Amino acid sequence: MDTFCTMTDEELVVSYACGNNNAFDVLLERHKQPLYTYIFYTVRHNGLAEDIFQDTFIKAITTIKQGRYTENGKFKAWLMRIAHNLMIDYFRQKKSENTVSCDDYEPDLRNNSSFCENTIELELVRRQVLSDVRKLVASLPDSQREVLEMRYYRDLSFKEIALQTGVSINTALGRMRYAILNMRKMAEDHKMVLTMD
Repeated sequence: MDTFCTMTDEELVVSYACGNNNAFDVLLERHKQPLYTYIFYTVRHNGLAEDIFQDTFIKAITTIKQGRYTENGKFKAWLMRIAHNLMIDYFRQKKSENTVSCDDYEPDLRNNSSFCENTIELELVRRQVLSDVRKLVASLPDSQREVLEMRYYRDLSFKEIALQTGVSINTALGRMRYAILNMRKMAEDHKMVLTMD
């Protein structure tokens, strides 16, 4: 581990891309404090900052593992840009959720079906999607299922998951990534439609 501490960010990225998880642990340790501080002072909410922080590293891991990282000499700036874009996406989504334009609806908004409770058909579709998701989760390897359930059903941070499972944050992030990829593949293989629109 001491050897990794003397390596540059770019050398660590190359080492991680070649399969050395310790290299990413050093990158995470090196950049987690400034990254989290930047996110927190932008969003001003601990839970949201934690989520965006974790999503930033998931995106970084995915990009590096897919061989798409090309930011030579600019790893920290690249991480900050990922976080910045995720925050913009979050606030855009929030803004669109809170906006109702009368131009898009009939004058009597009370009679618009999108503001009504689900129809029986929509409720059946929703139940089917939830049932399919439960089957996919149950089909995952134990280590991936454990991380996914802790994250989505118990709302634990990756730091908490790592502590409870006795693995590094990087390993927990990796297991989550593979769980999602496996679920997507299983859904495609079984021609499951996991959307309700």
